[in-house]
This record gives sequence, structure tokens and C-alpha cells, in this order.
Amino acid sequence: MTQDAAGGPTTRNDEEQAAQARPEARLEKAVRAAEQALIEFEIALETFRVEVENFSRLHHQKLGPMYARLDELDAQIAEATAARTGDPEDLRKAQEARAMVMPMPGVDELFHDWMDSDGLSPEAAAMLTDQPVRAPKRVRPSEEARKLYRELARKAHPDLAQDEAERVRRDEFITRVNGAYGFGDVALLKELAAEWEAGPVPAEQRLSESEELYARLEWLSQRKEMLTAVAKELEESAIGAMLRMAPEDPDRLLEEIAEQLLAQVAEREAELSKLVQ
Repeated sequence: MTQDAAGGPTTRNDEEQAAQARPEARLEKAVRAAEQALIEFEIALETFRVEVENFSRLHHQKLGPMYARLDELDAQIAEATAARTGDPEDLRKAQEARAMVMPMPGVDELFHDWMDSDGLSPEAAAMLTDQPVRAPKRVRPSEEARKLYRELARKAHPDLAQDEAERVRRDEFITRVNGAYGFGDVALLKELAAEWEAGPVPAEQRLSESEELYARLEWLSQRKEMLTAVAKELEESAIGAMLRMAPEDPDRLLEEIAEQLLAQVAEREAELSKLVQ
């Protein structure tokens, strides 16, 4: 227990009141709250970005061939109709439908998404060596991966750095964390958590000057505006809009779309069969 100026004991309430009496106390409290709010916002944004990226990849892998099949069937139906009628308008529609069919991709396009920083991706390497190709990753990382990511982001976020050297260290570390989270790699996230706990712990620097605190608040506000714009762009994208239709089970949404496309393919095939009989 401490003592006051008169030599008497002071209580925790007295100490809290003394701290609140500091001119910068409320401003410093606002800075800390803004920092934590921004970190939570960035965690949510990164989670959504990973889900959008994975959903886009799976959408292309799983549904791309179905869309291509539908385009081809539409072209064949239009061509069969034009062949039957000879009508100039039907011929024009047939030409337009054929033009909609994606041409055979070139070599560069064939290898798009097959390369990563280490060379061929695991999927491409497996195909070229006649090994089983691994199933596409889930749209959403597991709950364990999400929990590990949130804990690491809260502890190591660059916005908590008080000097440039510490910010650089945190930036590099969080980049690795984001990469592991993007792949839903629980084992790597656990390794990174252990690495962070074993790493250097910088001495906490308390901001005391009003000018520094105001500058910090201004920077946090500007970053929040930037992240809000990024979030809006993600939400308004085609894939983001689709993902928001089933936020709790995006994998099921892919299955439902696939079922709808398969039904449309069956309808087109039946229609074409009647035309060419």
C-alpha cells in the first residue's frame, strides 16, 4: 500500500483518480481503445479476404467447367436452330453464341495458378507425376486456425509497435501469419505462436505527450478509412456478394450452385437432342 502526501495510506481508487487527473490520461485511453478496435477490424477483414480468395478459387475449379459446358451447349443449340430455319436473325444469334464460347487457352493461361514462389504448385506437380491431385481447400479455415490467427494478430499486430524497428519486425511476422492462415495451416500457426512467445519482448513505451497521442489517433483514423474502402471493395465484388449469401456455410453454397448448373446442363442437352434428331 502506498502513502499520500500527508503520509497516510492511499487506496487503488485514489491512484486511479490521480491517473485520471493527468491531462493526457483520457487521450491515451482513447488511443489504446482505437488501437484495439482497429486490430479487431483488421482481423475480421483478413478473415473475409481469405474466404473470398478461397471461394473464388474453388468457384473457378469446381464450377468453371460447368459454365463452359453451358456456353458450348447454348452455341450448339443456336447453330442447330439456325441450320433448321435459315433465318438471318437466327444465324446472327448463332454467331454471337459461338463467340461467347471461351477459346482454347494458350500455354500461359494453362499454367496460370500452377506456379507459386517455389515453382510448380502441389496440384500441378501431382498431375505431371501421375499422383493423385489433392482436393481443393475449403472456403473457410477451420475454427482452430481462426482461433490461432486471432490470438497471434492481437499479440503481434504492427499497430501496437511504438518504434519503427519493432513495426518492421511485426510487419514481417504478421505477413507470415497471414500466409499460414490463408492456407488454414494449423501446424504452422502453432509454430509461429511458439516463435512469437520465445522472441524478444520490447519494453513498453507509454505515450505521454499530447502531440504524439493526437498524431497516433490521426494515423489510426486514416488507416481505418483505408481498410473500410478495402472491405467495401471486397463486399461489392461478385465473389464477395455470393459469399455473403451464405456466411455461415459457404461450402454448401458452392454445392447448391453446382446442382443448379448441372440441372441447366441437363435441360440444354435435352433441348439440343430434340433439335438434331
